[in-house]
Amino acid sequence: MIVAFSVTPLGVGEDVGEYVAEAVRVVRESGLPNRTDAMFTSIEGDSWEEVMDVVRRAVAAVEERAPRVSLVLKADIRPGVTDGLTSKVETVERHLAG
Repeated sequence: MIVAFSVTPLGVGEDVGEYVAEAVRVVRESGLPNRTDAMFTSIEGDSWEEVMDVVRRAVAAVEERAPRVSLVLKADIRPGVTDGLTSKVETVERHLAG
């Protein structure tokens, strides 16, 4: 399964990069495949429990420093599929090249 999520601290001003970095640090230290872009961090794992534990801890890292936190989450639940973070993008790139 792949989960794309965005954690946004509220009530801390306009510059939120240092807060978001704490969430991304949790994801990267999890050891699960992940990718961060300008809007979301995607993480891939074998189960709800595995992936949502990382999301929960990422939110908690921001929550420690911000009075309010917003979470946006989207999930692709597809048992048995691995390396979806890479293969989905490769498929699109292959179609663009063709």
